[in-house]
Amino acid sequence: MADPPQILVIDDDAELCELLAELLGQEGYAVESARDAISGLARAQEKPFTLVVLDVMLPGLNGFEVLTRLRQSSRVPVLMLTARGEDVDRIVGLEMGADDYLPKPFNPRELVARVRALHRRAAHAGAAAAGPGAAEAQSVLTVDDLEVFPAARRVRVRGDEVRLTTAEYDLLEVLVRQAGTVVSREDLARRVLGRRLAAYDRGIDMHVSNLRRKLGPGPSGGERIKTVRNAGYILARERP
Repeated sequence: MADPPQILVIDDDAELCELLAELLGQEGYAVESARDAISGLARAQEKPFTLVVLDVMLPGLNGFEVLTRLRQSSRVPVLMLTARGEDVDRIVGLEMGADDYLPKPFNPRELVARVRALHRRAAHAGAAAAGPGAAEAQSVLTVDDLEVFPAARRVRVRGDEVRLTTAEYDLLEVLVRQAGTVVSREDLARRVLGRRLAAYDRGIDMHVSNLRRKLGPGPSGGERIKTVRNAGYILARERP
């Protein structure tokens, strides 16, 4: 029998940790909790967790510092918990490599739904990387100087490897497969984040911003991923 997916909750709220352990346990997850940043970071670096739920407000180091250090060695999906109304926390968290965010206070069932969506994406990514067929292993999606290898979930620009988070890669693959076509923010949220786009939700926008920064400009120096006002985003194709 396979071991259950492992979730690490890093939050100093003891009652919340107990509630999440109960709710996620009912969904088949094994949950560990850490009440401070130092022990949480150490545990996340010691064990290959399926997903990390990380609060921004922690004693000692804050959640941003934990995420920065974690991303130096791990691509584990991270769901950040931010203070309601603090848009800057959400923006900074996504810029630093978080896969999704949820503002406090939140409906615990919403957190469970977010965890399930992140887990499905990560599981799909792991399966694709672990067992490609011969033809699939050699396949590559190319747009100008950008290369995407779906089987290995690798990305190269002008021959140089680009490290992306799970959400960033998923978003890029959608845009690459539809290069030259506008993809709506609503469609991207559904396909990348596994949920409907909520009002004032900046998740997709921040992942696009991160991709622009990591991929750099297109071959002619122009913007590689363009915003189409009131429509969505398009990956520009400069060469026929």
